[in-house]
Amino acid sequence: MQFLCKEYQDGNPRVRGLVTDTRIHLVPSLNPDGYELAREAGSELGNWALGHWTEEGFDLFENFPDLASALWAAEERKLVPHQFPNHHIPIPEHYLAEDAAVAVETRAVMAWMDKNPFVLGANLQGGEKLVSFPFDTARPSPPTPAPAPRTPDYEDEHPEVQETPDHAVFRWLAISYASAHLTMSETFRGGCHTQDVTDAMGIVQGAKWHPRAGSMNDFSYLHTNCLELSLYLGCDKFPHESELQQEWENNKESLLTFMEQVHRGIKGTVTDQQGEPIANATIVVGGINHNVRTASGGDYWRILNPGEYRVSARAEGYNPSVKTCHVLYDIGATQCNFVLSRSNWKRIREIMAMNGRRPIRLVVPGRPMTPRERMRLRMRL
Repeated sequence: MQFLCKEYQDGNPRVRGLVTDTRIHLVPSLNPDGYELAREAGSELGNWALGHWTEEGFDLFENFPDLASALWAAEERKLVPHQFPNHHIPIPEHYLAEDAAVAVETRAVMAWMDKNPFVLGANLQGGEKLVSFPFDTARPSPPTPAPAPRTPDYEDEHPEVQETPDHAVFRWLAISYASAHLTMSETFRGGCHTQDVTDAMGIVQGAKWHPRAGSMNDFSYLHTNCLELSLYLGCDKFPHESELQQEWENNKESLLTFMEQVHRGIKGTVTDQQGEPIANATIVVGGINHNVRTASGGDYWRILNPGEYRVSARAEGYNPSVKTCHVLYDIGATQCNFVLSRSNWKRIREIMAMNGRRPIRLVVPGRPMTPRERMRLRMRL
């Protein structure tokens, strides 16, 4: 925070561009109760668990609704996407009850996510030196017999690890941080506590490394438009004051590079033919089974890797619009706007409702109509 303010005032063009073109939200401490305990013990007396939980005993990172398991259960029943969405999955009602085992900090963060149309996010942690990305939840193995064994590779060593539809995008984001870090990709020394779990890249999918249900990363991905990752900044969970400057230098370039990735992909607006914005329109990217929605002003953002994409915009009461959008390697999202025309499906639904949702009987020319058929015809017209 100090760096951004000082460099902005000093005229640093990179920081000025970042601050001017990006809405940046910073939370110094998500768990002030735990931080206070760790601060009192200090670096020498602290341990891995100290400060991990809130005063009420909640692990905030695992206190969110497990939407991934709900999605997979719906997929197995063939309900996705017609009866169960692949994005913006609602929070279960029992989770919102006043007596639910949900921390006040968790409730505050969920309300904050619903209020702001975040695009990219990161939670900063300690005790390891790597970047972790969704899914964090491990998908249960199916009861059917397993297929014939084959030679494993990096991506399928763990068949229970379910990749997100945005797996390639998450890997890009994770690598953008790890590769800019001064020591994170130097995995030849091993991990902080055990062997290297990142395949010498400094990044790992959460479920492959530390499976957990109800993580903030999975919730953010499935309930909002935001792609969120966990940044483990260093081996020491509470560095000594004399070590902070080096820790800052280790992570400074990574933080800037990661924040700049929010401007990669496509962005634009969805409006009607009169130029009025359409909120909650769905943006569908061909080949990626995870959609996003427009914000209240009809604007949207979709982080994508470089390439050519077939993108469509859809909204209730409108005809969909499809176009091809190109994403370049340079930072700077491609503008991809949509104008939707109103459809007659709303009127058709009203007519079907008036007809009791029964098929409308075909009128054969030359055959006299019954009084009931004449009444239906008048109602349709």
